[in-house]
Amino acid sequence: MESRIETKCIQEGWKPKRGEPRQLPIYQSTTFKYDTSEEMGQLFDLEAEGYFYTRLQNPTNDAVAGKICALEGGVAAMLTSSGQAANFYAVFNICEAGDHFIASSAIYGGTFNLFGVTMKKMGIECTFVDQDLTEEELGKYFKPNTKAVFGETITNPTVSVLDIEKFVRLAHSHGVPLIIDNTFATPINCRPFEWGADIVTHSTTKYMDGHAVGVGGCIVDSGNFDWKSYGDKFPGLTTPDESYHGIIYAEKFGKAAYITKATSQLMRDFGAIQSPQNAFYLNLGLETLHLRMRQHCENALAAARFLEKNEKVDWVNYSGLESNKYHELAEKYMPKGSCGVLSFGLKGGRETAIKFMDSLQLASIVTHVADSKTCLLHPASHTHRQLTDEQLRESGVAPDLIRLSVGVENAEDIIADLKQALEQI
Repeated sequence: MESRIETKCIQEGWKPKRGEPRQLPIYQSTTFKYDTSEEMGQLFDLEAEGYFYTRLQNPTNDAVAGKICALEGGVAAMLTSSGQAANFYAVFNICEAGDHFIASSAIYGGTFNLFGVTMKKMGIECTFVDQDLTEEELGKYFKPNTKAVFGETITNPTVSVLDIEKFVRLAHSHGVPLIIDNTFATPINCRPFEWGADIVTHSTTKYMDGHAVGVGGCIVDSGNFDWKSYGDKFPGLTTPDESYHGIIYAEKFGKAAYITKATSQLMRDFGAIQSPQNAFYLNLGLETLHLRMRQHCENALAAARFLEKNEKVDWVNYSGLESNKYHELAEKYMPKGSCGVLSFGLKGGRETAIKFMDSLQLASIVTHVADSKTCLLHPASHTHRQLTDEQLRESGVAPDLIRLSVGVENAEDIIADLKQALEQI
């Protein structure tokens, strides 16, 4: 019987057998014992399944990855130490020096820097595009060496909504996969695989954890992209891997090829594994994800409507508002609600924004986003304070933009806090 997603939040991942702990245990061990040298050798040759070193795989991590995989409707998943690591692995698993990929210019600033600066030093070129361009205009950015397209379901911090089907058509018409960071929507509100996306990433640090206690990331593969049909584009998956005795991942592991390669190659060599302790915390968060996302969305919509009507607020960007330019896309891809994050600008300059935030009593000023507590950030004064107003606009962040992450407190209390702070500017 196929369970509904709310049930999967509780039941998937850890499947205890008779006499085993009902709750997911923390396998706090670096290594695992075997009786013979042959048994251990088969693991290193990828000829047998099992655990031998936590840098590659750990039972706690695999159980939690399995739950996220089930929530997204994928075939295989892997936890990473952070969302940044997940996005790096997701792209680097199929790109190498001399390759090119395309990404939305509206993605999270840390990912933008990873793609545009750090990976550039590795010989991998990224072209950033306006995700709202037409298919014809976007098609001009593809090159013979393009290997992937990357976007975010809901961008951070501008909360723009990606037209998934448009990017699926673009990517697939050029024989490459579409990778989507689904952090803000979570699989509760959007399952990109159902719209044709191929690979999904998450910063599990956000809504999935929900309590701001553990940094982590995850990669989920749909298993639907046919790597062998484009073997010349993806030699890492379709030609022998000499570091594993000539294994060809696409042939030996089928639909699990992508995640198997990411685990056995990238995690082996870079080691950005999520700690079993953090995976345990993440699992606790996942059990209430379906409940929290509903409340986040209800509260965010109430806050957005309040801000939209306030005379001291210049603009509000939240796709749940009927007036929003992304409302129609959000209704299509996320009919149950988008997320609890919205952005808005106040009339006045940076000093006005600073005074407003310093006047808040319930909401806290933090660099984090998307957990149970209401928090906010003014990029121009915090994360992007080294940039001029012109540079901010070039990076897609308005100088007056305030990112508000609405928590699951009582909506009336959140609005009362916003109101009293607005009255002081």
